[in-house]
Amino acid sequence: MSNKVIHVLYNDDDILMDAVKKTRAAHHHIEEVYTPFPVHGLDKAMGLAPTRIAIASFLYGLVGLSVATAMMRYMMIIDWPQDIGGKPSFSYIQNMPAFVPVMFEMTVFFAAHLMVITFYLRSKLWPFKKAENPDVRTTDDHFLMEVAAHGDVDQLVSFFENTGAVEVKVIEKH
Repeated sequence: MSNKVIHVLYNDDDILMDAVKKTRAAHHHIEEVYTPFPVHGLDKAMGLAPTRIAIASFLYGLVGLSVATAMMRYMMIIDWPQDIGGKPSFSYIQNMPAFVPVMFEMTVFFAAHLMVITFYLRSKLWPFKKAENPDVRTTDDHFLMEVAAHGDVDQLVSFFENTGAVEVKVIEKH
């Protein structure tokens, strides 16, 4: 089943923000916005839900802290206890101040790497995936808003031309 979408091209991010607000006020569904750089406030203007990546990062950090604690307890206390500087090697709690840098680094390592993996999985960015960018100008200096076309397409085209668009195209999307 194919449906029509409208590709609206802008050459300024302020004009794009105004157009997004007007489009949402007119109750048109914005499929996607392609920009050459991050536009501050665009996610709120589009009505996107806040991201939960901070919660995931905290949980991944806890996993890293747990792995570091278990790893150091096993290596330094159970498997191969060593007498370093006269410190007792029979208790993890007594030696924990020496392990704080390793715990910190493992927390950051796990949080960072697992967040990147989560981002790729959530964004469906698989290796060798074909790019989905509809217009190559959006990687340079233009902004593209993709809007679902329902109802009178000519009326929608004139609406978007009045928002300051440089170019408006109706595309058959499969």
